[in-house]
Amino acid sequence: MATKTANVTARIQPNIKEQAEAILDRLGIPVSVFIDMTYRQVIMHDGVPFSLDIPDKLVTRDSITQAEFDTMMQTGLVQAKKNDSVSVDEAFNKLKAER
Repeated sequence: MATKTANVTARIQPNIKEQAEAILDRLGIPVSVFIDMTYRQVIMHDGVPFSLDIPDKLVTRDSITQAEFDTMMQTGLVQAKKNDSVSVDEAFNKLKAER
């Protein structure tokens, strides 16, 4: 394995750093390993490894009513109980086809 000698320095908002590092910590992934993994994905994809599109309407918990949220959760529960689902690969292929 090659010796790691290059440094990466970036300024970000403290709360973003704390939240991301807390998640990585729960996953047992050091920040340096995550950065290395991300860089490798950029190389493998010859670009950013995820979409940077801005959706027409971003649905967040704060943007919907409690009733809308409850309906979405109930629908998901019913689908899960009926085993009405698709694999992750199928879901991503469908999303890619819709682009």
